[in-house]
This record gives sequence, structure tokens and C-alpha cells, in this order.
Amino acid sequence: MVTRGSQARNSTGADTKCCQGYNSSIDKKEDTQNLVQWTSLPNGNTNVHGIAGDSVNLICVNTSSLVDITSVIWKIIPKTGEPCTLAYRTDKNKTDRINCSERIDWKSSPDTDTALQIQNVILSDEGIYICEFVSAEGNFNQNYTLIVLVPPEMNLICDSNRDAVCKAAAGKPAAQIFWAPRGDSKNETENHPNGTVTVLSTYSFNKTGVTCTVSHPAWNMNQSKECKPVHVWTIWLCAIAAGILGILFILTSIFLWKLHHGRLGYKSERPETAPTHNVQDSNEQHELEPYASYVQKENTIYSTMYEVVECEHPPPRLQSAT
Repeated sequence: MVTRGSQARNSTGADTKCCQGYNSSIDKKEDTQNLVQWTSLPNGNTNVHGIAGDSVNLICVNTSSLVDITSVIWKIIPKTGEPCTLAYRTDKNKTDRINCSERIDWKSSPDTDTALQIQNVILSDEGIYICEFVSAEGNFNQNYTLIVLVPPEMNLICDSNRDAVCKAAAGKPAAQIFWAPRGDSKNETENHPNGTVTVLSTYSFNKTGVTCTVSHPAWNMNQSKECKPVHVWTIWLCAIAAGILGILFILTSIFLWKLHHGRLGYKSERPETAPTHNVQDSNEQHELEPYASYVQKENTIYSTMYEVVECEHPPPRLQSAT
């Protein structure tokens, strides 16, 4: 059963300015005509869950169920931030918008569909959404409480000590973590200022491995990750591979060190280069070589002639001696 107009105004407050002066009075007689039953019309307060990043549609009234609708008003009271109002007047076919984000608007045209649509839902959209409408049958309202769900980010770390750390970060509400096979686990939670919660669970597993499963209402299905069992031969193979890589690294370092110092020694012992000769000086030397040979031959001939003359005409000292 839908609430009478006077009771609706008392529970939701006074109408906005755009709808003042509307004929919203209802006969106070206890008449069945003043109490209308609408099976298709939601009434009372309804909790609605919206996933962050998705769109949410809130239904106010089915226009095909009511006749002579005078006005429709959406009042939005968020947990944080300023309230916002969307209103529609049928007599003037006029819409009013007060302090509402572009993401919050009529789903389509309010004269055919009075539903409200919230696009790309964020945490600050959480709050109370009230739809008030006036018709020939009276004043009615529908209240919603929007709860935003934030899916967490799951991560599983498996270390060499067979300790598994499963993390569900920044979810709203807090995620639930399960281990298989069951065992002793240590859980920690961290509350963030924006209302999200990070859950951290640590589990020590044996040779058989372990599986972490995270459950959250924002997911259609649970998410699971596995720490595979660690075999002894796998550890030995990893150790041998690490040893071989270490030896190769050391040998390579020694080789590069010797190669570098060998080049430096070769550069320090390299003999000095012979002085360069000018091309012009070389050509002049080749041109002077025939002349030098000729002068040498002339000198030889001159020396021979001098010796012959000296023998024929000895110096005076030699003549007196004879």
C-alpha cells in the first residue's frame, strides 16, 4: 500500500522550490479512493548495491500505472558532499537541475521514464535517493539507499620457505579468504580512509601445495590462485643452475679483465713510428743522386791524375834526397 501524501511529506521533508504551489492536497477522508494499491510501484526503503565503475538505474514510478502525474522530484543525499535535486513539471514540460553531477541524470526523457541513472558509480555516490511524485491520486515517495561495492585486487605470493601470502586489496566490503587444504592461517586487515579494506592472509603449506580462494559480493564468481608443490629435485636443479651461472660469470669477468689489461700493455710497448718524410724532399733526393754519382766519379779521376803527376814530378825534398 502506498503512503498518503501528507505522511510522505513528513517523512521526506518539504518539496523543492520548483514544485511549490503544486496542487498536492488530498482529501483527508478515510476513503478507499485515497489509498491506492500499486503492485508494480516500489515503496518503502530499498537497499541497492552498485559496483564501482558500473551504472545504476533507480525506478521512481511506472508512468503507465498512474495518470495525471503533476511532478517528479529526485532528492539525492550523499554521505559526503552536497545534496542534489532533479525535478520535472508536467504542466510546463520543464526540468530543473540543482547541484547534480553530469553522471547523475534522467535515464531517458522524464515525460516517458522517471527513472534515475547513475553512470560510472564511485564511492562518493553512496547515500539516500528519494523519489517524490505528485499525481491525481496523491503524493507518493520511494526511498533507496545506494551501497557501492568495490571489487578487490587479488594477489598470491609463494616463497621458498613454503609460506603463502594471499592478499585482497582495497575492497568494499572486506573480502573473505579461504585456504585449501584447511589449516592455520594468520589474517590481518587494513582499513583505508575511503572506506575500502585490504585483507592479508598468511598460510604455511606443505609439499602438497595450497590454494587461496577470495570471495567478494562484487564478483559473480570466487577467484582462486594456487601455490604449486615444491619438489626436492626442483630445488637441487635451481641450485645447480645458479652455481653454473655464477661460475660462468666469474670466468667471463676474468677473461674481460685480462683482455682489457693486455690491450693496455700492447699499447705501452708499441715501438715508436719512424719519422715521416716529405714527398718533396724525397723527390729532390732522387733528382740529386745522379749528380752526386757524377761528382764522386770526377773526384776519383782527379785523385788518380794527381797521383800520376806527383810521381813524375816529385817535390824538391824528394829530388835532393835522391
